[in-house]
Amino acid sequence: MSDKLVNGTCNGTSSNNHNNKCNGNGISKGKDIRVWCDGCYDMVHFGHANSLRQAKALGDKVIVGIHTDEEITKHKGPPVFTEEERVKMVKGIKWVDEVVLGAPYVTTLEVLDQNNCDFCVHGDDITMTAEGVDTYHLVKSANRYKEVKRTAGVSTTDLVGRMLLLTRNHFRQGLAEYDIEKEVPSSSNMGQDSAAKSPWTGCSQFLPTTQKIIQFSDGKSPNLGDKIVYVAGAFDLFHVGHLDFLEKASKLGDYLIVGLHTDPVVNSYKGSNYPIMNLHERVLSVLACKFVNEVVIGAPYCVTEELLDHFKIDVVCHGRTPIALEDGKIDPYAVPKTRAIFELIDSGNNMTTERIVERIISHRLEYERRNQAKEKKEIEAFEALQRQKQTQKAG
Repeated sequence: MSDKLVNGTCNGTSSNNHNNKCNGNGISKGKDIRVWCDGCYDMVHFGHANSLRQAKALGDKVIVGIHTDEEITKHKGPPVFTEEERVKMVKGIKWVDEVVLGAPYVTTLEVLDQNNCDFCVHGDDITMTAEGVDTYHLVKSANRYKEVKRTAGVSTTDLVGRMLLLTRNHFRQGLAEYDIEKEVPSSSNMGQDSAAKSPWTGCSQFLPTTQKIIQFSDGKSPNLGDKIVYVAGAFDLFHVGHLDFLEKASKLGDYLIVGLHTDPVVNSYKGSNYPIMNLHERVLSVLACKFVNEVVIGAPYCVTEELLDHFKIDVVCHGRTPIALEDGKIDPYAVPKTRAIFELIDSGNNMTTERIVERIISHRLEYERRNQAKEKKEIEAFEALQRQKQTQKAG
């Protein structure tokens, strides 16, 4: 059964099917179903990717509208990434077909029609303008809106909070791996204490499942004779630098495998509170990239003979970032260098995870104010929604 057909309706949590595209049996008619998604897409993470994956299951093409820096600053405060960076990141997600810069903050019927889109899809959280208006009220009223489940356990607010707090709670191991340790209440514990924060952006627990990994994976093995490329690293806070590097690496062969180091290994060569995202989160972030075919979860820091032979790797690549020696003396790429299959790649992009953290730290107060205002509006909207539901039940 197609992902687009579930229980006789178009797959989605909303029952507002666009009549021109789905009949009573959930069968699509005529031309491709074009699905519109829009947003800031600032600090793109696997939660954004999962929303777009679900949107893709509702149609044939996903068109993503991205707000300009000016629009975001007006309604939320300054974005972390520029509009050019945000466009590039969204284009790199495997479920996206087209990207449109300059989407209005309030989604209109006109923007759907201009882009030949049948309906709009958004997560089951509330997005509001600076004036507190639901940004999707127009398309909801016209029955051209569907909801998908928001990915629990991640938000841009939460990630910013991790960088500002400089804690290591997000990659604890063993029995404490999924425990939530609340910080001492302060203006900077954004997204870390779900009891005191917005029900949508207040999060601190991501529970990985094999099903989620399967959903993100393309499930394809290399074909006979394919040239297989291997890269390894942390790929923390997946960003445009990673994207450009992986695109170049993918062009060196037919099938790209990414090895992801464990959290303790990353911390051993990065220090501080790195990685910002734990291994499970980084796996999904990398799998969502359209240039990646496979991910090795918990890859060895040193590229071994066994790894090269097992995956039949033809080329091993690394970027221009420094290569830390294992135990201060062992070159992790010694084996592929001996085999003469090692290549250095210049992605042409100097973005690093550290630079992202620097951006956040340098604008710390701005981001704290931005997120406090956002959370306040979301809590007020959530409480109003609960009151409305109680009134409906009583009536």
